[in-house]
Amino acid sequence: MKRLLFIYNPHAGKELLKPKLSDVIDIFVKAGYEVVVYPTQAYRDAYKKVKKYKAEDYDLVVCSGGDGTLDEVVTGMMKRDPDTRTPIGYIPTGTTNDFASSLHIPRKLLEAADNAVNGTVFACDVGKFNKGIFVYVAAFGLFTDVSYETKQSMKNALGHLAYVLEGAKRLFNITSYKIKVTHDGETIEDEFIYGMVTNSRSVGGVRNMIGDQVGFNDGLFEVTLIKTPKNPIELQEIITALMTKQMDSPFMYTFKSGHITFQSMEEIPWTLDGEYGGEHEEVVIENLNKQLKIMVPDPEEIENDLDEESEE
Repeated sequence: MKRLLFIYNPHAGKELLKPKLSDVIDIFVKAGYEVVVYPTQAYRDAYKKVKKYKAEDYDLVVCSGGDGTLDEVVTGMMKRDPDTRTPIGYIPTGTTNDFASSLHIPRKLLEAADNAVNGTVFACDVGKFNKGIFVYVAAFGLFTDVSYETKQSMKNALGHLAYVLEGAKRLFNITSYKIKVTHDGETIEDEFIYGMVTNSRSVGGVRNMIGDQVGFNDGLFEVTLIKTPKNPIELQEIITALMTKQMDSPFMYTFKSGHITFQSMEEIPWTLDGEYGGEHEEVVIENLNKQLKIMVPDPEEIENDLDEESEE
């Protein structure tokens, strides 16, 4: 019999999994798996559990929780020897679930559970951040420590980044960072208030914020860097550009790359998939092409999204 490790965060979201836990496990068993259930007990618990299991122990790892739980499981998996990595099934129960939404993983619990064991393995890109790993977004700058706590109503009204910058109007001093960015033989030196490297069509619950043509297995990240505004008028123009998704604004740099280096004179705090990623003077981000195996309902739907955006 095949064996499945089910890791879940019992406190994720509104504890939606708890009343349906038995039904979820029943779906796993009916799919032919012997199931080992592990509720996480502390921060980084999922990471440690996935990183250390023996290669012969499990054929599939399924996790349930928010983006932070998924990040821990993926990081643990990527720290394993490539020959011992198993596919990952994901049952999203967090508040934003950006990555799951982008991959068409169902929002309903039992449908997501069925996809986790009966879906199709999809090989997608994952990010290497210095010695760490991120699934879909690495970001620095204004309000990144609280950006994922933004009320959904505000996100819907303004867009995630627009709301972040809107809040800057209430501050006397906007923290900016002088950074040297190197990618694909090109060097950018400027001052920035925000930057992100992404592999998702949804960030902070807002779809298509970073433009179209987002491929999950193309070996490239979408990079967005927002320059420091010199006055309130420039700040307003940046907000307008974000609200209207004008990615060619003179106040922003946008490009695709599979390898980016950030260098600064001071340590800059980063977030990885919405979780604190430490403070760094130098960051090297590398796209690990097609190295994450995750269960999805239909890989062709993901590719069709890209085709539709191309036509638009």
